[in-house]
Amino acid sequence: MANLVRIVIQLPLELKEQLDALKSQGYTTSGFIRAMLERELKKPELKLVANSRRASGKSS
Repeated sequence: MANLVRIVIQLPLELKEQLDALKSQGYTTSGFIRAMLERELKKPELKLVANSRRASGKSS
């Protein structure tokens, strides 16, 4: 993967604990979220406009 950008999100403690529990299965939090996003965004019912918002390198 090239040109990675960092994002910051807030989660309820319960979700963070569930993500932490995935480490025992060999997942990292970033790896799990990345795989989930890739899977969800490949679904055909999602109609995304390419490059509608470009990453500016700034945190939002």
